[in-house]
Amino acid sequence: MTITNFPDNYRSGYVAIIGRPNVGKSTLLNYILGFHLSITSKKPQTTRHRLLGIKTTPTAQAVYIDTPGLHQKYKGAMHRYMNKEAIMTLDDVDVIVFVVDGIRLTDEDDYVIELLNKCQQPIILAINKVDKIKDKERLLPFMAELSKRLDFAHIVPISASKGSNISELEQHIESSLHLSPAYFPEEQITDKSERFLASELIREKIMRLLGQELPYAVAVEVEAFEEEAAIIKISAIIWVERANQKIIIIGNKGQQLKEIGKQARLSMQGLYNKKVFLKLWVKVKDGWSDDDKALKSLGYLDSSKADGF
Repeated sequence: MTITNFPDNYRSGYVAIIGRPNVGKSTLLNYILGFHLSITSKKPQTTRHRLLGIKTTPTAQAVYIDTPGLHQKYKGAMHRYMNKEAIMTLDDVDVIVFVVDGIRLTDEDDYVIELLNKCQQPIILAINKVDKIKDKERLLPFMAELSKRLDFAHIVPISASKGSNISELEQHIESSLHLSPAYFPEEQITDKSERFLASELIREKIMRLLGQELPYAVAVEVEAFEEEAAIIKISAIIWVERANQKIIIIGNKGQQLKEIGKQARLSMQGLYNKKVFLKLWVKVKDGWSDDDKALKSLGYLDSSKADGF
């Protein structure tokens, strides 16, 4: 597909995917793109940055923004940063997709609803994980009750993991975009660099393998990214906050770190379609996740640096 002359009815715009932590926002984005762009795990607050995912079709270009989960209960500089990233997104988009986890609302959902009531853009409610709702008769009353709290342009029950009703959701999103040529080249799928994606894949493997022990105390910094004809050589530092966390990541005789590296390398080879040589080190930066200065040095708090992770 090559778009050279945009039809008069072509639509483009920015779409925020908003919701509390762990409702499936990143899984939804990945399914829409058909590409594993946004890292996922079962742990809340896996997503830390605003992440653009661009989908271009012959009729529209939707620029999706996957955001950190909006929350109130988590404290500290890192969580203030993530909340700010998500809230700032609401001012910059044309359409908002509000994702909830089935028919179960929490105080965190109420917080998101309070924020969305101040927005003027069309809001589409995506009720995710409907495949896990045992009593489907409760779905319609839930939709009616939630509609009293927010004026939704559309309501779509979906399953992001199975792909149910995602095409219907995309149709509603497209119809809500403005008439406009595409903002990005059709082959571009994100605004993030390959270095950033590499760091996120490493962090994903840590979250999946060690999320119970190290939910938020890990950051990854790619020090070197050298691409050659047949191989990419990557060196990265895994930052933790305490010496005992370093021991957990390294594991007995280095086996845990070896497994993290193996899984990350295989995912990178699938992403880059090249052989990857990956070297990992684990270092301690005391209390980095609650230190604005440390966060900034690691690429947080400054969007101009975040892509250099």
